[in-house]
Amino acid sequence: MADADLLIEEVSAYLKPQDVEYVREAIEFSHAAHQGQTRQSGDPYISHPLAVARILTTLHLDAQAIIAALLHDVVEDTEVTTELVAGKFGKPVAELVDGLSKLDRILFETREDAQAENFRKMLLAMARDVRVILIKLADRLHNMRTLESMAHDKCERIARETMEIYAPIANRLGLNDIYRELQDLSFKYLHPNRYTVLSKALKVARGNRREVVNKILDAIRQRLAEFNIQADVTGREKNIYSIYKKMQSKSLAFAEVLDIYGFRVLVNDFASCYVALGALHGLYKPIPGKFKDYIAIPKVNGYQSLHTTLFGPFGTPIEIQIRTHEMHKIADAGVASHWLYKSGHASINDLHKKTHQWLQELLESLSQSSDSSEFLEHLKVDLFPDEVYVFTPKGKILSLPRGATAVDFAYCVHTDIGNHCIAVNVNHELVPLRTELRNGDRVEIVTAPHAKPNPAWLGYVTTSKARSHIRHFLKTMQSGESAQFGERLLNQALHALGVKPQDMDEAHWNKLLKDTGVKTRQEMLADIGLGRRLNMVVARQLACIGETLPNEAAANTAITIQGTEGMAVQFAKCCRPIPGDPIIGVLKSGQGLMVHTRDCPTLHKGRGGEQWLDVVWDKDIHRPFDVGIKLVVANQRGVLAKVAAAIAEAESNIENVNFTNEGECTALHFTLEVNNRLHLANIMRSLRKIPEVIRIIR
Repeated sequence: MADADLLIEEVSAYLKPQDVEYVREAIEFSHAAHQGQTRQSGDPYISHPLAVARILTTLHLDAQAIIAALLHDVVEDTEVTTELVAGKFGKPVAELVDGLSKLDRILFETREDAQAENFRKMLLAMARDVRVILIKLADRLHNMRTLESMAHDKCERIARETMEIYAPIANRLGLNDIYRELQDLSFKYLHPNRYTVLSKALKVARGNRREVVNKILDAIRQRLAEFNIQADVTGREKNIYSIYKKMQSKSLAFAEVLDIYGFRVLVNDFASCYVALGALHGLYKPIPGKFKDYIAIPKVNGYQSLHTTLFGPFGTPIEIQIRTHEMHKIADAGVASHWLYKSGHASINDLHKKTHQWLQELLESLSQSSDSSEFLEHLKVDLFPDEVYVFTPKGKILSLPRGATAVDFAYCVHTDIGNHCIAVNVNHELVPLRTELRNGDRVEIVTAPHAKPNPAWLGYVTTSKARSHIRHFLKTMQSGESAQFGERLLNQALHALGVKPQDMDEAHWNKLLKDTGVKTRQEMLADIGLGRRLNMVVARQLACIGETLPNEAAANTAITIQGTEGMAVQFAKCCRPIPGDPIIGVLKSGQGLMVHTRDCPTLHKGRGGEQWLDVVWDKDIHRPFDVGIKLVVANQRGVLAKVAAAIAEAESNIENVNFTNEGECTALHFTLEVNNRLHLANIMRSLRKIPEVIRIIR
């Protein structure tokens, strides 16, 4: 086993002799467990865990992680148990292996469900120990390197998953080399023809541009020497996928992409970064708007560097990165720099704290996702690579995804601030909550104690934290309101059967829940309120449990509408019922009760199999309702002002107004807030007194 010898040689360079022996034992254990197994390529299966372990040695991971990498498939693919691994190599290793094992023994309805639960399990393990994801990324990297033996459709599925989730995770953890390689390998299998053409073009360009690159390197070195700056200067070729993305986003041919080479300047200290920047800006002219200072404001993955783009010789744009050797360590290894460099450096410790905080926030938002598609959506949103940096009123810097709004900012500060936000000041100016934030904005959220999330926010928030908290709040609120309304519906049905609701004790309910498979009484009532279960059916089931069904001829009792039921009761926009109107309720599955006026044409036109219920207004309602009226008025100056004044005098508020021309007249369409039908009649009486008003229609 040549790979095994190479692995021992590599770990011997930085591990203690005793740890090296543990690694040797793990190699033998893994080899015995996978005896007789082969990969799709025909290679012995042991070649895979050995290759994964060797990738981790480049990050100088400790013995436990190397051993877990060697054993990461034994629980999943062999008869070996987690308990056996714990007994032989210790509990920490067993926990790492368990965090990496798929949930194969559980049956899922769809591949997406299985994928989502596997990611959820991996992220939970990752929150406890970040080495789980480092091993998983090394595992995925080797699988991608050897993907050609797989069937085409499987290659494409794995490559897409890698591009959408694993590569962004590597980027978020600051593992730059792994991130770039995963991108290129995914691109190779998702777009094989484009990858092949670009690879060949890049090889040709490499030879043609070697002279230009060498000339630029010499000029940079000479310029830095003139300023007495000690620096390592290297040229680097951009990865194929980033070149492809640039061609795609700017609609360029390969020949038009001039900056396929970048240059890196590594200096000894912080101050030299800015001195080197000034020196190079004197050598070649900088391109306006192409300078970024990630030293003053580091990226969320800990990356620090100065980025500038210059006009080089022959008009070639030159991208240059300037950073210290310490910054370069973190830029290359990210969160793994803790193992690679045992320096206890403040930047490395800060990066670990930020990573742990990110994982906790991610898990908090993902734990509130009820289904697999929602979970994966939150995960992908949170891995969005581009960031904007904004300031709190106290000057703290927060990083948000590009396109984030003021609502995203509010939830980033604190969940309670997000739930209660009503307005936002950006750079001391009041702006809408949907405003997209830009780099450098100073953001101040205005809150109110009784404010709550608006479902419309889901249309423009970008962060998974904001999206999941809004959904969680709305679901909780809807469930509570629906349960209250469901209880009223059930009580009505029980009265109709001649049963007293108070006679249905705990024993009746426990038997009903057991028979129907519903977990709680609250859930059953919420289902009734949302129309998922018929109140009469549940009432019969409850009454039958007592084995004596009373007289069914008892008078039916109408549902009383109070107007405070929230999301469980909605008022139809087609007819906009108000207190005093004769009304009827339509119970639609999953939507709750929709209240219409009895003469609503839309209601009678579209009647399907939904349940209709008798409903009446409560006698004591103290809230405004929206109602629509149409005024046909003569085209005369000042008529709108007269109408608005009359509405205000009648103690009503205008929610919305628009108009249409009807020849010599104009139709004004108002949405007004009224208390009841009598209030509306008073408003219409006032409007009829205006000479220019020709006709009023509700």
